[in-house]
Amino acid sequence: MGDMANNSVAYSGVKNSLKEANHDGDFGITLAELRALMELRSTDALRKIQESYGDVYGICSKLKTSPNEVCGEVSVGEEEGEGETGWIEGAAILLSVVCVVLVTAFNDWSKEKQFRGLQSRIEQEQKFTVIRGGQVIQIPVADITVGDIAQVKYGDLLPADGILIQGNDLKIDESSLTGESDHVKKSLDKDPLLLSGTHVMEGSGRMVVTAVGVNSQTGIIFTLLGAGGEEEEKKDEKKKEKKNKKQDGTIENRNKAKAQDGAAMEMQPLKSEDGGDGDEKDKKKANLPKKEKSVLQGKLTKLAVQIGKAGLLMSAVTVIILVLYFVIDTFWVQKRAWLAECTPIYIQYFVKFFIIGVTVLVVAVPEGLPLAVTISLAYSVKKMMKDNNLVRHLDACETMGNATAICSDKTGTLTMNRMTVVQAYINEKHYKKVPEPEAIPPNILSYLVTGISVNCAYTSKILPPEKEGGLPRHVGNKTECALLGFLLDLKRDYQDVRNEIPEEALYKVYTFNSVRKSMSTVLKNSDGSYRIFSKGASEIILKKCFKILSANGEAKVFRPRDRDDIVKTVIEPMASEGLRTICLAFRDFPAGEPEPEWDNENDIVTGLTCIAVVGIEDPVRPEVPDAIKKCQRAGITVRMVTGDNINTARAIATKCGILHPGEDFLCLEGKDFNRRIRNEKGEIEQERIDKIWPKLRVLARSSPTDKHTLVKGIIDSTVSEQRQVVAVTGDGTNDGPALKKADVGFAMGIAGTDVAKEASDIILTDDNFTSIVKAVMWGRNVYDSISKFLQFQLTVNVVAVIVAFTGACITQDSPLKAVQMLWVNLIMDTLASLALATEPPTESLLLRKPYGRNKPLISRTMMKNILGHAFYQLVVVFTLLFAGEKFFDIDSGRNAPLHAPPSEHYTIVFNTFVLMQLFNEINARKIHGERNVFEGIFNNAIFCTIVLGTFVIQIIIVQFGGKPFSCSELSVEQWLWSIFLGMGTLLWGQLISTIPTSRLKFLKEAGHGTQKEEIPEEELAEDVEEIDHAERELRRGQILWFRGLNRIQTQIRVVNAFRSSLYEGLEKPESRSSIHNFMTHPEFRIEDSEPHIPLIDDTDAEDDAPTKRNSSPPPSPNKNNNAVDSGIHLTIEMNKSATSSSPGSPLHSLETSL
Repeated sequence: MGDMANNSVAYSGVKNSLKEANHDGDFGITLAELRALMELRSTDALRKIQESYGDVYGICSKLKTSPNEVCGEVSVGEEEGEGETGWIEGAAILLSVVCVVLVTAFNDWSKEKQFRGLQSRIEQEQKFTVIRGGQVIQIPVADITVGDIAQVKYGDLLPADGILIQGNDLKIDESSLTGESDHVKKSLDKDPLLLSGTHVMEGSGRMVVTAVGVNSQTGIIFTLLGAGGEEEEKKDEKKKEKKNKKQDGTIENRNKAKAQDGAAMEMQPLKSEDGGDGDEKDKKKANLPKKEKSVLQGKLTKLAVQIGKAGLLMSAVTVIILVLYFVIDTFWVQKRAWLAECTPIYIQYFVKFFIIGVTVLVVAVPEGLPLAVTISLAYSVKKMMKDNNLVRHLDACETMGNATAICSDKTGTLTMNRMTVVQAYINEKHYKKVPEPEAIPPNILSYLVTGISVNCAYTSKILPPEKEGGLPRHVGNKTECALLGFLLDLKRDYQDVRNEIPEEALYKVYTFNSVRKSMSTVLKNSDGSYRIFSKGASEIILKKCFKILSANGEAKVFRPRDRDDIVKTVIEPMASEGLRTICLAFRDFPAGEPEPEWDNENDIVTGLTCIAVVGIEDPVRPEVPDAIKKCQRAGITVRMVTGDNINTARAIATKCGILHPGEDFLCLEGKDFNRRIRNEKGEIEQERIDKIWPKLRVLARSSPTDKHTLVKGIIDSTVSEQRQVVAVTGDGTNDGPALKKADVGFAMGIAGTDVAKEASDIILTDDNFTSIVKAVMWGRNVYDSISKFLQFQLTVNVVAVIVAFTGACITQDSPLKAVQMLWVNLIMDTLASLALATEPPTESLLLRKPYGRNKPLISRTMMKNILGHAFYQLVVVFTLLFAGEKFFDIDSGRNAPLHAPPSEHYTIVFNTFVLMQLFNEINARKIHGERNVFEGIFNNAIFCTIVLGTFVIQIIIVQFGGKPFSCSELSVEQWLWSIFLGMGTLLWGQLISTIPTSRLKFLKEAGHGTQKEEIPEEELAEDVEEIDHAERELRRGQILWFRGLNRIQTQIRVVNAFRSSLYEGLEKPESRSSIHNFMTHPEFRIEDSEPHIPLIDDTDAEDDAPTKRNSSPPPSPNKNNNAVDSGIHLTIEMNKSATSSSPGSPLHSLETSL
């Protein structure tokens, strides 16, 4: 048990590495037993405690603790740092790399610092009350150990799991773990388990701590998020033991029966009994990167590798040509002998050739690219902070620009997460919004104020906001807080009434329960009369009302017919809008009558007078509908995933604009969704998800697993033209896995739990959906900035490489010297990346569709611009190189001896080249073929400063650079000619934009996203256990051969049985491809006494296009790919055959394979 104590750490936002000591034997209960116990819920847990340990005190004695003593120690390790490395190519390039690394590291550090600052409950600050040695003391949560007796009280956030020892009316809000909004009552005889990360909403009590750190329920979710990677490996041994014990695959699930699919595997990282090789899978998982590369990173990496290879090839060819030319010319043509004293000179020539080769390589590889990305992201992240987006992972910012879908939580994101009275039926009027107090007769108002104030639990109250500008805090029952808030809206204070009638003065209280669905409070008046106030579900209370307060404030008779009218005209319209209706009523017992029988509640709560009916809802945030409209216009589908019931979800979705009347969409509940996406064996199939998600808009009553499954299903789907990029918003602990799985996870900064924030990529500091739209805008801006920079950079690269290469081959010397190249390359790149990456975003970015994963970085239009400008620049450079000396009447710089001084000729070539790049930088500001390249140029001060600054430095280099820069001074006329030729690029740009891109079909795009097929196999290991469409495509060959060979032994006898009847027409060679045809086109049944399970769902078979049928093999529902071996026999029906019509062809392919 000390293993658990020592292997523990406080629930907090910090990942801790743990020092582990193993002395399980010292205690009468093991870590595995405790964990199995904490997985259970309510009555199951109670039964287990009684069967195994007698009672809670039995557990205490096994933990060697009593309510006054404690055992175990905790040791907390330090947070690990993350190092970054950059590859190095010569000292000058080292500078660029150092720049990139420092900027990135500084960004990460400052983001992390901001994030840590944002968390109000850092573990040192958060203290908890425990009893040690008979003393009640407060200790940091990091010091809590298993066996501690902790005191829990209203308002606490539980830092560890435990079992209740003693409790007084204890109610816990478990919504952050389970998504269930109702409070859970905890008692020794019903549900004694308390879970970390949940809030105590009412009452108090004491618990014995049974799990802390990574072993607690919140810790388990943290482990799932990768925070407990090390523990995973340590626990492999235990998992193996458990697997052997429980090979039958039964699993006790925390919420409802979570099916044994990938999501369930991920939801339950500490149990792998479901037949998959859990331990091996976890080992693989531990070695996987935390998150796959972002969309842009993937495209850039691929592009950079392609450019790098091309550059390497060019530089190698350059060096080889120069060396061969020199050797052949010197020793073959001129027939010179290799003299020993000449060796140093020859070596100097070879070194010069090598330097030219390196120069070509340096120019070819765009070092400015990572810097441009980093600068662009850093700039955006800084600006996004002002738009209430705290970006924790830089790449999340640009990924957001590609988002095609947002799966949003309802409570707290789309709605305010506070129940509010929004409609009321008072004095026979139906108010669609809260009425002014003047509109209500004074006596009705006084009944309303007193009734709500005393007939709500005194623990329910509204407190001032914690933060400046926040909303008031609702404490206690959410519905009661809504009613108290209604009084505040009517400008009345409930606290005055409560001060006048304290809780002790209440004569009798009939508390709310789920059976009677009402709460009543009896007050005794000074004259000996009694008044009872009642509130509850409107349909129940109205049936008990015989009178109603009319428009003038008098009570009038209330007949069943009137009641039906109110139900039709008031209650049903409210319910259809997703409102919860509450009826408020009262009754007087006059002083002279005998005292009623108070224990007989049914006689007391009847003959009531109705005061009002109110409609309560969690209202939509006012800015949400507009934000969702913007998202939809920008081509982003918004889906709502909530734990709430389907009617409320549908009503809220309609108000938000997620659902539009008359559209073809799906609203599903979690269990219905699960039924549709699983096959008969309970496994999730990607094909089934693909049929649902395109139309799905609302998923209600969903568990965390459902949310995770949906997100994973959309990301892995290949049915749409472009692969989906999914953003997820969430605030609860239960949203953690989905936030982690998504391409971008948004957590709520105010309402969000620590787990949600830790799992997220971006934190919305104002909990506002509108901020997500801002994030999309910035993300698209980053993407465009990178594209602008690429357009500029690649033009420079193409020209410089060709000039260096051809110049070296023709004149044995590069026209642009190494240092000049570095100026062009490093400074121009770095400064250009700064200039082009800091363009501010505009609203017009939201008018186009998202690019998606597969859209290339370099579009046809950009390729047209790159090649068009490169053509102009090459013509100018080569003209100057080979005819410039005649035009300017100067000495030629070609064929200069080894250590000749710099020539005017080559300086003009260099100067013109740089000025052309400078003016082309202005062209590069537009990438979609716009004509006006100057639009908004003065909004970007950085751009203007950099262009002017570069021009000034160029003048200094040319006029005063001298030998180091291989430059000689130029005259004013030569300068003017250089500027004139440079400005030509602007005019040439106008000419290029006139050519329609659609005509240039031969132009290729570049920088496509990484296709699923190209992902190395080990990176797919994570999803091995799932039937993943893309994965099957990738490994079709291997899988099918193994699958086929596995089945062959069992199937030979079947083949023999059918052979005689089907052998005719075998010799048709159409389908000799592979054994998988046997599985694709069987036209006979393999039947046995076992119940059959279709290989493909019947509907799949009908819907599948014939071409699709033979391009990808049918999914096997069995994880081990040997369905026949495992005793499940297959029924395979052939509907359409695309490859072969021959009845014997499947058999033939089987024979050839054998």
